[in-house]
Amino acid sequence: MAKLFMEAGVIALTAFISPYHADRERVRGMVEHGDFIEVYCDTALEICETRDIKGLYKKARAGEITEFTGISSPYEAPISPELTVNTGTTELEACVQQVIDEMMRRSIITTARFCKESSNQP
Repeated sequence: MAKLFMEAGVIALTAFISPYHADRERVRGMVEHGDFIEVYCDTALEICETRDIKGLYKKARAGEITEFTGISSPYEAPISPELTVNTGTTELEACVQQVIDEMMRRSIITTARFCKESSNQP
């Protein structure tokens, strides 16, 4: 789907649990050189567990879920991502700004305005 958007000239930002280096490289090879920007959301496993509102990590640790990334299945950290954001030590808005800044640095976008969503806006 993202490739179709890209072919139409639309920027596609996608988020995947992609624990294996080979899978990420396969996707990189599907698009034009320079059109794939790997953003590594570097977050400690303990922090991921505290953010887990569905209780999936707890179930994985109890053996109720098999092949769960980071618990019973490995995660291969990226070797050289284009951008790393540490979501454990950096506020969400700053992480978003890092992605926007990287896109601007690469001239993918020329201007951007990031507004924190507010519950009182329509």
